[in-house]
Amino acid sequence: MKIIYNVTVNIDLNVHDEWVAWMQEVHIKDVMATGLFLEARFSRILAEEDGGKSYSIQYLCENMETLEKYQEQYAPKLQAEHSNKFAGKFAAFRTLLRVDKTF
Repeated sequence: MKIIYNVTVNIDLNVHDEWVAWMQEVHIKDVMATGLFLEARFSRILAEEDGGKSYSIQYLCENMETLEKYQEQYAPKLQAEHSNKFAGKFAAFRTLLRVDKTF
């Protein structure tokens, strides 16, 4: 059963452009380079917000075991890099979704 690992981030406007470029050019590529995900999506959440913009970054993996391997072996380092680079400029939360059926 495939799993979507969804990371929702609200990023401050004063670092928005830098963050988008870094996510697209560095971070998402680093996550995909682990070889554990099948695909990634970077999407802007369409909502009016004060002080920031929100994004959903979705990574598709084959199963829960693969995701657990990512979380144990790679996530701490990659999340620390993000937190150190954009400290105090973002809020994030993670959601796991089980893919029941695709059409």
